[in-house]
Amino acid sequence: MLISLTNIKYIYLIQTIAYIPLIVCSNHLNLKAKGFYWMACIIMLCLLTSCSKKQGTKDRFTPEFDTIFNRGNKFLQVGKNEEGLRYIDSGFKTIINPTIGDYVRKYGIHYMVLRRGQGEIEKSLPYADTMVYYANRNKKDKYYAENLAEATFSKGDALFDLKRYAESYHQYYEAYLAGQNTLNKLTLSEFTYRMGLIMFRQGNYRLSEKYFQDSYSQSYENGEFLMFYRRQEVIDNIGLCYKKLYKNDTALYYFNKALNYINKGEPVYRTKVIGDHFDIARGVVYGNIAEIYQRQGKFTEAAALLKKSIAINLRKGNDNNDAQLTEIKLAKLYLQLNQVDSLEAVLNTIHSQFDTLKNEEAVADWNHLMALYSLKQRKFESAAGYLQVYDTKKDSINKKLSALIASDVTKQVLNYENQRKITALSNNNNLQRIYLIAALVAGLLLLMIIFLVYRNWKRSRNEYQIVNKLNQQINEQNNVLAQALTELNISSREKDRILRTVAHDLRNPLGGIASLTTAMIDDGELNTDQQDLVKLIKETSYNSLELINEIMEIANNSSTPLKMEQVEINSLVSNSVELLRFKAAEKKQEITMELLANEKELCISREKIWRVISNLISNAIKFSQFGAIINVKIIEDNDGVKIAVNDQGIGIPDKLKNQIFNMFTDAKRPGTGGEKSFGLGLSICKQIVEKHNGSIWFESNEQNGTTFYIKLLNSFTAA
Repeated sequence: MLISLTNIKYIYLIQTIAYIPLIVCSNHLNLKAKGFYWMACIIMLCLLTSCSKKQGTKDRFTPEFDTIFNRGNKFLQVGKNEEGLRYIDSGFKTIINPTIGDYVRKYGIHYMVLRRGQGEIEKSLPYADTMVYYANRNKKDKYYAENLAEATFSKGDALFDLKRYAESYHQYYEAYLAGQNTLNKLTLSEFTYRMGLIMFRQGNYRLSEKYFQDSYSQSYENGEFLMFYRRQEVIDNIGLCYKKLYKNDTALYYFNKALNYINKGEPVYRTKVIGDHFDIARGVVYGNIAEIYQRQGKFTEAAALLKKSIAINLRKGNDNNDAQLTEIKLAKLYLQLNQVDSLEAVLNTIHSQFDTLKNEEAVADWNHLMALYSLKQRKFESAAGYLQVYDTKKDSINKKLSALIASDVTKQVLNYENQRKITALSNNNNLQRIYLIAALVAGLLLLMIIFLVYRNWKRSRNEYQIVNKLNQQINEQNNVLAQALTELNISSREKDRILRTVAHDLRNPLGGIASLTTAMIDDGELNTDQQDLVKLIKETSYNSLELINEIMEIANNSSTPLKMEQVEINSLVSNSVELLRFKAAEKKQEITMELLANEKELCISREKIWRVISNLISNAIKFSQFGAIINVKIIEDNDGVKIAVNDQGIGIPDKLKNQIFNMFTDAKRPGTGGEKSFGLGLSICKQIVEKHNGSIWFESNEQNGTTFYIKLLNSFTAA
């Protein structure tokens, strides 16, 4: 066996490309020289190898079988077919879990050796059947499409060899349908190419053209000359289909397209090939164009192209068969133009070639032309002899092609196409049924949505009416409340006015009583009991005055705007402390101060803040024990200052802490010296501080006393 089987798993699939054109196609199809047919073998090898590389075959074959195959291949390469097959078969039995790809390759080797190595096509067919069986064994297999492509190419080619053309076409067609969504496009292009060839020879030029169009669109240039050559051939074959359909303009378009494609690719691929394949391809196309020109009556242009084609392909090593057939075309043209001398010269030239180049179809056509030429020369006996030879040759040619014609592949194709359409329609019906069910479900959902929307709208409308009524009631209540608030504000202002009037009217007589009782005590004319009664009247008078002052302070705070000015805080605190030192001295208490290191001015109401500080220090004196220390401290903060007044007094019980800042609170308690508390002072302090946008709070427990804090801001604009 001369062919290396390094890539046998691919080669056995594509060998028949070499002779399909020889058997199936008209001799006017492109790709005619036998050397080119074997190039086509390599094209398919490249396609399938490319397909494997793209999709990956790492797990398609087991590593064990790779080793067995490589060793068995060494026997096959030197022609020891029996030894090679025995080694591969025995080694295959040792594989524990062979893949489907392993089975396809194993039986493919047997198929290849029998069909190509020994020419035993009938014996090779069962192995191809087995390949197809294993390929279809698991359609969910990752490499199902690749395995099926290899198997069906093998079986289709074997059936073609056996002239079972309808079955062969069926293999290609079924494999194409199975792999059209998964196979590499270049591999699919080979399926459509082969089906196009069969259809062309059957005379179904419309379907043939469709297949060639598919083959062209599925293929693409991959940098290899052979793929470029195949594509220009397919373009030319499309033109031939249109020529057979007598669509001359369309045929001419594709022939010119093929020429342009060849001219464009020549600079790219010329260095990659041996021989003048570009001129050969051009020569074939020239002959096809010439036939169109002849139909259009452009006889001069047709003759020139035919001569050009003949000159190219009569060269040694070129497509001499095509040149001989083109000479037949030229002879027919001379006969049509009645150029007898030129006709005689061409016929003599063709006859001289029969010893070295004898094409059966050319011989038949030559005898037919000689009969017609003899009739023109009135050599009737010679004409009869030539016609007899022509009939004999033509019968032989027709007999060889009868099997293909009898197979009625066209009818099979129509059946396959109809079956495919039926399947597609069935799938369509199923899809439409699904769509119908989906539409019904969507319709039901839509009705449900409409019902829900209507129900919600109705509910919303009712709720809107309820809300609207509630809003009306609320508006009415708001109006009542606004009116009540207005009356309340009027009443509050009237209350403040009456309060100030009463306080003012009470303060004068109470002040007089306090002064008289003081004078009576100072006279010293009263006995002890009388002095105690007068002191009680005096203390009650002063307490009443203090209460009146605090009530008036509350009234003023709520109605009188603040009088703001820049006040130096250290000075204000010092002044408050110094005025209260004498009061603290009565209980032998000491007041300490911690002022800011630097002077700092704040925009505040001097009188109001002075009252707050004085009130806090007075409370500290009132609720601290005799001899206690009271600490007043100013602390600079980020956005202002904090003033802290700390005492060591009786503290504030937890149950009273939430009531401390309430007006007329129940949290009021007498001081450590029996001092009276009205519960208004801290409420007044809070009002003043909050009107400055500041804050006041305290920390207290009954063991360590209480610390009150005031926070005043650096920047403040009174409301």
